[in-house]
Amino acid sequence: MRTDILTSPLTGLDEALTVVDAFDELLADGLSRPQQAQGRALADLAAAVCASPLATVVAEAADKAASGTADEEHLIALAAARTALLGAAHDALHAAVAEATGRPNLPWSAPAEGRAEAPNLLVAARSWLCDLARAGWRGMDHDLVAASAQVVSAMLPDPRLRRLATLLDGFAGELAASCPGASLERIPTRRWADLWSRALLLTTAAKATAPAAETVTGRLLPLGVDLHEHATAAQAQVHAVLEPADGSAPRLVRASVAAPKPDSVLGAGIWQLLRPRMSLLAAVGEGRAMAVTDMPLTAEGDLLWRDECARTGEAADPFATARVVLPTAVGAPVAPLERHPVRLAEPVFLEGYTAHEDDGVLTFTVGDHPLPVDTSRIPVAGPLTPQAVAASTACIALLRWDAGVFLLQPLAVETTVKRKRVGVHAGAWAGGTTDKAGAKAEAAASETVNVLRERAGKLLRK
Repeated sequence: MRTDILTSPLTGLDEALTVVDAFDELLADGLSRPQQAQGRALADLAAAVCASPLATVVAEAADKAASGTADEEHLIALAAARTALLGAAHDALHAAVAEATGRPNLPWSAPAEGRAEAPNLLVAARSWLCDLARAGWRGMDHDLVAASAQVVSAMLPDPRLRRLATLLDGFAGELAASCPGASLERIPTRRWADLWSRALLLTTAAKATAPAAETVTGRLLPLGVDLHEHATAAQAQVHAVLEPADGSAPRLVRASVAAPKPDSVLGAGIWQLLRPRMSLLAAVGEGRAMAVTDMPLTAEGDLLWRDECARTGEAADPFATARVVLPTAVGAPVAPLERHPVRLAEPVFLEGYTAHEDDGVLTFTVGDHPLPVDTSRIPVAGPLTPQAVAASTACIALLRWDAGVFLLQPLAVETTVKRKRVGVHAGAWAGGTTDKAGAKAEAAASETVNVLRERAGKLLRK
C-alpha cells in the first residue's frame, strides 16, 4: 500500500470543510434572525457550489436565508449544498484510498424514479426539520423537539418510511436529552448538522427507488469483524471478500447483524445476543469460509444475510485472504447520500511496519510515512488488545479518516507468542470460545441474559 498518498494533503479539502463548519455554526445559532457572520457563511456555501448544477438554487436560497425569509425549498437547497460538499470531500478521500491500495471501485448506477410514499407524513417531517433550523440548536426547547413524536409514530409502521422514521426518532432523542439548547456548553455541530441535512433530504428522496439487490453465489472469505456497541443496541459488521462462482473478480462485501441490548449486557455477552441471528459469526470465530448461494447483495456491497442461503466451508485464514485475494478485490460503489468522510472504512493489509507509541498514540510507520492507529475502536468483546497491536508484525485494518488524517482501526494482527506467529482477531469470540478470559466473560453474561429472559417471560405471562 502506498502510504505516501495517504499522508499527502488533498487540494481543496480543508477549504471545503471550513465552509461546512461555518454553515454548521449557522445552524447552531438558527436561521430566524441571521447576523452578518451568518450571511458570510451562506455566501461562502453558495460560492463553493457555483460551478455545479446546484448553483442557481443555492444562490437564491443563500440570499433568502440571509434576509430571514427562507422557506422549506430554500432550506432543502442549503442542505443539498452542504451534502454535496461533504460528498466531494468523500470522493477525494476515496480516490486517494483507491490509488493507495490499487483497488478499483464499481460505478454507481442511478436509481429509477418512483412515486412518493405517504407525502403528507414527509411534509410534516420536513416542516419539523425546518422549524429546527430556524430555531437553531441553541434556541430549541422541549416543546419544539417533542413535536416530532407524532410524525415518527405515524411513520414507523410503514416499512417504506422506517429508515427516515428511525433517523428522526434517534435525532429527536439526542436533542431532547440536550434541551434546553440555551444551556448547552458544547454542541456537536457537525453531527447534528449531518443528521438534520440527511433527514431533510430523505424527505424529498422518497420518489427515488434504490437499485434492486442482485443475488450472488460463491465463496465468502471473512477478513474481520467491526463491532458497534451502544447502550441499547449492538451491531456486528463482518468485512469479507466474495469470490463469485462465475469466475469474475473478487468483490469487497459486508454483512451486518444487529440486536437490541440491555445496558447490563457488556463485553463478550454481546455475542450471545448477535450469534443466534447470523451463522456467519460462528464461521468467523472458527476461521472458516462460507459458501453462499443466491444470497441477496445490495448495490453498495451489503449482503442481506439469510442463513438458508449459506453453509460453512473449509478453513480460511483471514491473513492468507488479505495477502492473496484482497489486493485483487473490487470495491462497491457508494450511494450519493452515503458519501461522507465518516463513512470511509476500507479494508487494508499492512506488514513490515514499525510500531511506535508516543503520549498514548500508537503509530505504524510504513515506508517512512506514519499512520496513526485508533486503538479506542478495539472492542473489549474479543482477545485483541492495544498491547497486541503494538507488538504486531502484520495487521488487517479498516482505513478511516477522522480529524484531518487517515487512521487505522485494527481488526486482526499477527504477533509472536512463545516464538510462534499467531493471529489475534477482534471477532475471535464471535462464535463462542474456549479462551479462559472469553469463557469467563461469556459465563457472567449468560447469567445476566438468563435472568433478563426470565423476567421478560414473567411480564409477558402477566
